[in-house]
Amino acid sequence: MVNPYTIIPISEDKFTRIFDADVDPDELVWHRDRRDRRIRVVKNEGWKIQFDNELPVDINTVEEIPSMVYHRLIKGQGNLVLEIKES
Repeated sequence: MVNPYTIIPISEDKFTRIFDADVDPDELVWHRDRRDRRIRVVKNEGWKIQFDNELPVDINTVEEIPSMVYHRLIKGQGNLVLEIKES
């Protein structure tokens, strides 16, 4: 399976991730990350994030995604652009 996003490296532990407006929502699957991630939303038009056993929230309200916690994105309109720093 090809990733539903494009990555632009910034440094060894920091990158920009772009989810295109045309991404198939079925590609936005539940998953866990191996490392903690601090996120900064650069561009968002209605995208949400949902953590396991929680209701979806606007991704603008989230600053960190803890390691090994199941989560998924819920598609909005337009592109989603995130700056991510792994720790």
